[in-house]
Amino acid sequence: MTDCELCAELTECLQHDRGAALATLTAVDGSSPGKEGFMLLVREDGTTCGTVGGGNIEKIVTDLAMKCMARGRSGRYEFNLADGGDAGMQCGGTNEVFIRVFRPKKKLLLVGGGHIGCELYELGRRLDFTVVMFDDRAEYCSKERFPAAAELHPGDIAQNLAQYPLDDQCHVVIATHGHCHDEAALRAVIRREAAYIGMIGSRKKVPGILAKLQGEGVPAEKVRRVYSPIGLKLGGGSPAEIALSVMAEILMVKNHGAMGHMRD
Repeated sequence: MTDCELCAELTECLQHDRGAALATLTAVDGSSPGKEGFMLLVREDGTTCGTVGGGNIEKIVTDLAMKCMARGRSGRYEFNLADGGDAGMQCGGTNEVFIRVFRPKKKLLLVGGGHIGCELYELGRRLDFTVVMFDDRAEYCSKERFPAAAELHPGDIAQNLAQYPLDDQCHVVIATHGHCHDEAALRAVIRREAAYIGMIGSRKKVPGILAKLQGEGVPAEKVRRVYSPIGLKLGGGSPAEIALSVMAEILMVKNHGAMGHMRD
């Protein structure tokens, strides 16, 4: 496989929001099956293309690349290819490999294209989220209203959400134009994997919806992970202020942060 073909494979992964790691032989000393500049692409499902020389060193590098992706960190590694060395080979040389991790962008799924949705759309773009819009009103889920959204899903909200592939890269904010739509949207996602699920609502409304879902058989741990009422207690009630409090909560969850003042 040529370098151009390998880079095309990497681009394909990233365009489809799939993670990957690129392992490059950055230094070779002595006898080695791989030469400086050899590259191995490891996809998030463990499949590979390219090579860093084959044999046991390739398996070791593939396993390391998977661990790097899981941690979200790139790294540089050196391997002894001599008999009794850490690579379990008998070539006699050493290899230095740099593993670069490529992670897909985090997704911000905005369920509702009203005033708060518009503010969250702008914040999400600035914070480098891939923004995906859902609304049952075509004019509130259009290219004119959200020109930089990666995806637009007009139509039945619950149905579109149920068909959408959620994973731990997805952050879902439910803020539709009605309580019944909020509840239907939450029902479509609450049992599934997502990094964050939040629903707008009052302290009076929210407990009833959550209790109803738990009564329908939704496990208690799934109910507890819903952030609702949504957002941090920053004060203020304008759409922009509400959106900021929601995004602050999402960032706290995403970055494993904690409430508190930096001065403390």
